[in-house]
Amino acid sequence: MKLSTKWLNDFVNIDVDPQEFSRAMSLSGSKVEGIEKQRDNIKNVVVGRVLSNEQHPNADKLRLCKVDIGGKELTILTGASNADVGALIPVAVDGAVLPGGKEIHAGMMRGIVSEGMMCSLKELGLTTNDVPYEDGGDLLILREECEPGQDINDLFLLNDTVYEFEITPNRPDCLSVRGLAREVSATFEKPLTLPSPKIKGGGGELPLKLRIDNPELCPRYSARMVRDIKIEPSPAWMRARLRAAGVRPINNIVDITNYVMLEYGQPMHAFDYACLEDGQIVVRAAREGETLYTLDGQERKLDANMLVIADAVKAIGVAGVMGGANSEITDKTTAIVFESATFNGPSVRKTALRLAMRTDASSRFEKGLDYNNTIPAVDRACELVELLGAGIVYDGLADVNRAEPFKREIPLNSAWINAFLATDISKSDMERYLRLLSFDVSDGIVSVPSFRPDVEGIADLAEEIARLYGYNNIKSSLPDSSVTGRLTERQIMKSRAAALLRSYGYSEMLTYTFISPADYEKCNIVKQKYVTIENPLGEDKSVMRTTMIPSLMATLASNSAVRNQEARLYEISPVFHPVNEKLPDEEQTIIFGGYGGGIDFFELKGAVMALAKLFNISHIRFAEKMNNYTFHPGRCAKIYCGENLLGIIGEIHPAVGERYGLEERVYAAELSFRLLFDSRGSEPKFAALPKYPAIRRDIALVCGVDVSNESIINVINDDLLESVELFDVYTGKQVSEGQRSLAYKLMFRSPERTLTDSEIDERVDKIIGDLNKKTGAVLR
Repeated sequence: MKLSTKWLNDFVNIDVDPQEFSRAMSLSGSKVEGIEKQRDNIKNVVVGRVLSNEQHPNADKLRLCKVDIGGKELTILTGASNADVGALIPVAVDGAVLPGGKEIHAGMMRGIVSEGMMCSLKELGLTTNDVPYEDGGDLLILREECEPGQDINDLFLLNDTVYEFEITPNRPDCLSVRGLAREVSATFEKPLTLPSPKIKGGGGELPLKLRIDNPELCPRYSARMVRDIKIEPSPAWMRARLRAAGVRPINNIVDITNYVMLEYGQPMHAFDYACLEDGQIVVRAAREGETLYTLDGQERKLDANMLVIADAVKAIGVAGVMGGANSEITDKTTAIVFESATFNGPSVRKTALRLAMRTDASSRFEKGLDYNNTIPAVDRACELVELLGAGIVYDGLADVNRAEPFKREIPLNSAWINAFLATDISKSDMERYLRLLSFDVSDGIVSVPSFRPDVEGIADLAEEIARLYGYNNIKSSLPDSSVTGRLTERQIMKSRAAALLRSYGYSEMLTYTFISPADYEKCNIVKQKYVTIENPLGEDKSVMRTTMIPSLMATLASNSAVRNQEARLYEISPVFHPVNEKLPDEEQTIIFGGYGGGIDFFELKGAVMALAKLFNISHIRFAEKMNNYTFHPGRCAKIYCGENLLGIIGEIHPAVGERYGLEERVYAAELSFRLLFDSRGSEPKFAALPKYPAIRRDIALVCGVDVSNESIINVINDDLLESVELFDVYTGKQVSEGQRSLAYKLMFRSPERTLTDSEIDERVDKIIGDLNKKTGAVLR
């Protein structure tokens, strides 16, 4: 929000150095982001009168002019065709600075010194919106009342100081000159004058009919009418103020609506009354399939979720966003309707996003505006019409108010506020600060004004008091609390899991939780249910991911595209599973994988086992997975802890890798961090070294290739068995076709005595018998 000092002085007289003003306002909560001194843009440019215009003796296309700049005569060479004798023109003298930092100096041209430059409109950084009478000539011929030597900044009112404020979304009242004037008045404790508009009227009885069909989306709508409209340029003072605020002047009627929006923070719109069927304005929902050409010339397709301003037959504007071309003000307009309304903020925002047409008006409406501001704003517009002689205002006002009256009272507990702020502010000072900010305080009760709905409780009052007391006056102190912050056990385990994967050579990646529906197809994931985002950044980020495999594949593909010969990546982030109509179930997931550098299934399996050990999970098993089309058939396994499916591991299907442009084999493992954490075992306990020796037995079993290692280990069981380890797998000439040999190391130990070979032999024989019965395996 840009604030003109001249405009501000209409409401509060302030004469402070710009740097001090910025510092004080920022400390009181209204951050100043920039200062523009308009005089710094144009320096040493004055009004000059052409005294003579002769042909340059040494150049056919140059003219030799004598120019009076107020008691001093300059020789200036120009190629302009309209430097007529007697004309008043802007002259940049030696050492002048033009917009953009361009400097002008005297210089020799074909044997004659030119002591300056006569300027065009463009060279002054102005447009025909700023100087409506400009005819497009080579030089700007001034028509204002002026004298040679007068500073051009004073002539065009380019002598203001403009402050740019950062306005937070909870303070839409400060998106106005009057709102910032309140803040300035409170900060500097200067008197505030907010005059009420005064209208003469005399245009006769108001012919407008008004109806609101959707009070939930439009709680209040106010309108006034003006007849005998005269469309013409706005006066210089209004154009200057609009220009200082960053708004392009257009004509008096449009400029009035913009002026009121900036002054009151209330967006306005003007309709051509002759375009309204039956003289009606109806605020209603758009009809399904209804279309409207807006003022930007675009056809907009509307739906029933959008609010429109309509007449008896058709839509004439998108409520809170933009008016329709079918009711636009033209040179033939004789009567207009000024609209001043409040609309539901979320509804305006959704409409603007759907139509891709966010405007100054919609950005204000979506933050929530004060319904008590509609009548003062429309009255101010009519007051300006009368001030500019732009028309005759009809008597009366059309106003439909369905808004719930705003009433919020908060007890002023000075002891609580001082304890909260660690201050010692007297109650009388607290009341004074609040009154400076336009709060009403009576008998210890604070009444919140309707333009400050962000103040909801005593903590908000404390903030208002603190910012006027001065945050810099509050001494720094540590919180008086015995509670110390620490990481939760879940956060600790997440950090340890990440550190473990880094120790295994995996680098962390960080990806969006949003992906494209096409990513599922690229990964052979079909019929996947997912959560669709209502207002996505784009089609490529329109759904919330249910698996991180597409994210891993895309990141690996990026590495491969820049000729990275190998990559190992991991991420611990959420995935989202839809749950009926409720919010999705967010689940932390660990994914890691890579390509190149000798990576294979067993490397990933080793990392999975290391994670299991980190979480003290002793019973991890792997089961073959055949029908997951993201992975290579026969090279994929499900990971279990008991009956809980922790995740999946395997080689990515070659077709998937090909779609991502990956020629190397890609391996990936994806595990649920939640289930890993929930399945964690107890902390390891100290155990003394064994007193008695262990006995080792190696057995080689011949079984079918479809018999898994997991199924065999599940059968090998004995109360003296300390560990089982597979150390060899063989297929070849020594075993029959369709079979393989698995060799296991069995370690037996008793904590109470030394075991004998004979009793261990008996136990091994029993284990081999059980394996034969349950898996068909025989001793090789």
